[in-house]
Amino acid sequence: MIFANTNQRKPPIMNRILIPLALLLSINATAQQFKVITIVESIVPMGLGRSRIIESTTPVNVESATTVRTDGKKSDQGEVDRGELKIDSFKETKLLNFYSGVGINFQNIASNDAMIADKMSKLTADGWQLVHIASGVESDAGKDDGNGIFITRMYFKKD
Repeated sequence: MIFANTNQRKPPIMNRILIPLALLLSINATAQQFKVITIVESIVPMGLGRSRIIESTTPVNVESATTVRTDGKKSDQGEVDRGELKIDSFKETKLLNFYSGVGINFQNIASNDAMIADKMSKLTADGWQLVHIASGVESDAGKDDGNGIFITRMYFKKD
Protein backbone atom coordinates (compact mmCIF):
# COMPACT_ATOMS: atom_id res chain seq x y z
CA MET A 1 0.00 0.00 0.00
CA ILE A 2 1.34 3.46 -0.91
CA PHE A 3 0.82 6.35 1.47
CA ALA A 4 0.85 10.02 0.57
CA ASN A 5 3.89 11.94 1.68
CA THR A 6 2.68 14.23 4.45
CA ASN A 7 5.86 16.29 4.23
CA GLN A 8 5.05 17.41 0.66
CA ARG A 9 5.59 21.14 0.03
CA LYS A 10 2.74 23.49 -0.92
CA PRO A 11 2.85 24.86 -4.46
CA PRO A 12 4.59 28.24 -4.77
CA ILE A 13 2.38 31.29 -4.12
CA MET A 14 2.44 32.28 -7.82
CA ASN A 15 0.93 28.91 -8.83
CA ARG A 16 -1.79 29.29 -6.21
CA ILE A 17 -2.69 32.69 -7.70
CA LEU A 18 -2.11 32.16 -11.42
CA ILE A 19 -3.91 28.85 -11.86
CA PRO A 20 -7.28 30.05 -10.48
CA LEU A 21 -6.88 33.34 -12.40
CA ALA A 22 -6.25 31.45 -15.66
CA LEU A 23 -9.36 29.33 -15.05
CA LEU A 24 -11.45 32.44 -14.40
CA LEU A 25 -10.21 34.13 -17.57
CA SER A 26 -10.85 31.02 -19.67
CA ILE A 27 -14.48 31.00 -18.53
CA ASN A 28 -14.95 34.61 -19.66
CA ALA A 29 -13.16 33.88 -22.94
CA THR A 30 -16.04 31.68 -24.09
CA ALA A 31 -18.29 34.71 -24.67
CA GLN A 32 -18.56 35.44 -28.40
CA GLN A 33 -19.50 38.43 -30.46
CA PHE A 34 -21.11 38.18 -33.87
CA LYS A 35 -21.12 40.55 -36.83
CA VAL A 36 -23.05 40.47 -40.08
CA ILE A 37 -21.77 42.30 -43.14
CA THR A 38 -24.26 42.70 -46.00
CA ILE A 39 -23.15 43.33 -49.56
CA VAL A 40 -25.77 44.61 -52.01
CA GLU A 41 -24.70 44.74 -55.64
CA SER A 42 -27.09 46.23 -58.15
CA ILE A 43 -27.92 44.39 -61.34
CA VAL A 44 -30.13 47.17 -62.64
CA PRO A 45 -29.51 47.90 -66.34
CA MET A 46 -27.66 51.09 -67.34
CA GLY A 47 -25.83 51.23 -63.99
CA LEU A 48 -28.68 53.11 -62.32
CA GLY A 49 -28.75 51.02 -59.12
CA ARG A 50 -26.80 51.43 -55.90
CA SER A 51 -24.25 48.93 -54.60
CA ARG A 52 -22.90 48.97 -51.05
CA ILE A 53 -21.20 47.09 -48.23
CA ILE A 54 -23.31 47.67 -45.10
CA GLU A 55 -22.10 47.17 -41.52
CA SER A 56 -24.18 48.03 -38.46
CA THR A 57 -22.39 50.04 -35.78
CA THR A 58 -25.33 50.28 -33.40
CA PRO A 59 -25.86 47.67 -30.69
CA VAL A 60 -29.44 46.43 -30.49
CA ASN A 61 -31.47 44.14 -28.26
CA VAL A 62 -33.51 41.63 -30.26
CA GLU A 63 -35.93 41.21 -27.34
CA SER A 64 -37.39 44.66 -28.05
CA ALA A 65 -38.86 43.26 -31.27
CA THR A 66 -39.78 39.81 -29.97
CA THR A 67 -43.22 38.72 -28.78
CA VAL A 68 -44.61 35.33 -27.77
CA ARG A 69 -47.64 33.58 -29.23
CA THR A 70 -49.41 31.58 -26.60
CA ASP A 71 -52.09 29.83 -28.64
CA GLY A 72 -50.46 29.87 -32.07
CA LYS A 73 -52.85 32.54 -33.35
CA LYS A 74 -52.81 35.64 -31.12
CA SER A 75 -49.83 37.87 -31.89
CA ASP A 76 -48.65 41.04 -30.18
CA GLN A 77 -46.41 41.98 -33.13
CA GLY A 78 -48.73 44.90 -33.86
CA GLU A 79 -47.44 46.52 -30.67
CA VAL A 80 -43.87 46.54 -32.00
CA ASP A 81 -43.20 49.88 -33.71
CA ARG A 82 -41.09 49.33 -36.84
CA GLY A 83 -39.77 52.88 -36.61
CA GLU A 84 -38.10 52.04 -33.31
CA LEU A 85 -36.33 49.05 -34.90
CA LYS A 86 -34.39 51.17 -37.40
CA ILE A 87 -30.86 52.09 -36.47
CA ASP A 88 -29.30 55.44 -37.33
CA SER A 89 -25.60 54.53 -37.34
CA PHE A 90 -23.98 52.15 -39.81
CA LYS A 91 -20.98 52.01 -42.11
CA GLU A 92 -21.73 52.23 -45.82
CA THR A 93 -19.00 51.48 -48.37
CA LYS A 94 -19.74 52.38 -51.95
CA LEU A 95 -19.33 49.66 -54.57
CA LEU A 96 -19.73 49.70 -58.34
CA ASN A 97 -22.80 48.34 -60.11
CA PHE A 98 -22.63 45.10 -62.12
CA TYR A 99 -24.12 46.79 -65.21
CA SER A 100 -22.85 49.83 -67.03
CA GLY A 101 -24.43 51.50 -70.05
CA VAL A 102 -23.53 48.63 -72.38
CA GLY A 103 -24.13 45.57 -70.18
CA ILE A 104 -22.21 43.60 -67.58
CA ASN A 105 -19.04 45.44 -66.57
CA PHE A 106 -16.38 42.91 -65.56
CA GLN A 107 -14.02 45.66 -64.39
CA ASN A 108 -16.69 46.74 -61.89
CA ILE A 109 -17.06 43.16 -60.65
CA ALA A 110 -13.28 42.81 -60.20
CA SER A 111 -13.17 46.17 -58.41
CA ASN A 112 -15.95 45.07 -56.04
CA ASP A 113 -14.13 41.80 -55.38
CA ALA A 114 -11.02 43.78 -54.39
CA MET A 115 -13.06 46.01 -52.04
CA ILE A 116 -14.82 43.02 -50.44
CA ALA A 117 -11.53 41.15 -50.00
CA ASP A 118 -9.99 44.21 -48.33
CA LYS A 119 -12.97 44.46 -45.97
CA MET A 120 -12.64 40.77 -45.08
CA SER A 121 -8.87 41.15 -44.54
CA LYS A 122 -9.39 44.10 -42.19
CA LEU A 123 -12.04 42.23 -40.18
CA THR A 124 -9.76 39.18 -39.94
CA ALA A 125 -6.89 41.39 -38.77
CA ASP A 126 -9.24 42.76 -36.07
CA GLY A 127 -9.82 39.23 -34.76
CA TRP A 128 -13.07 38.40 -36.59
CA GLN A 129 -13.44 34.90 -38.06
CA LEU A 130 -15.63 34.27 -41.09
CA VAL A 131 -18.03 31.45 -40.21
CA HIS A 132 -20.67 31.48 -42.97
CA ILE A 133 -21.68 33.16 -46.21
CA ALA A 134 -25.21 33.26 -47.65
CA SER A 135 -26.20 34.88 -50.93
CA GLY A 136 -29.19 35.33 -53.15
CA VAL A 137 -30.32 37.07 -56.31
CA GLU A 138 -33.43 38.95 -57.31
CA SER A 139 -32.68 39.31 -60.98
CA ASP A 140 -34.09 41.38 -63.77
CA ALA A 141 -37.32 39.69 -64.82
CA GLY A 142 -37.45 41.17 -68.28
CA LYS A 143 -38.38 44.30 -70.19
CA ASP A 144 -40.85 45.75 -67.69
CA ASP A 145 -38.94 44.85 -64.49
CA GLY A 146 -35.66 46.78 -64.57
CA ASN A 147 -34.83 45.80 -61.00
CA GLY A 148 -32.38 43.38 -59.51
CA ILE A 149 -29.89 42.89 -56.70
CA PHE A 150 -27.28 40.37 -55.76
CA ILE A 151 -27.07 40.20 -51.97
CA THR A 152 -24.43 38.48 -49.88
CA ARG A 153 -24.35 38.18 -46.11
CA MET A 154 -21.10 37.32 -44.38
CA TYR A 155 -21.31 36.13 -40.79
CA PHE A 156 -18.31 36.67 -38.51
CA LYS A 157 -17.59 35.75 -34.91
CA LYS A 158 -15.01 36.85 -32.40
CA ASP A 159 -14.15 35.21 -29.09
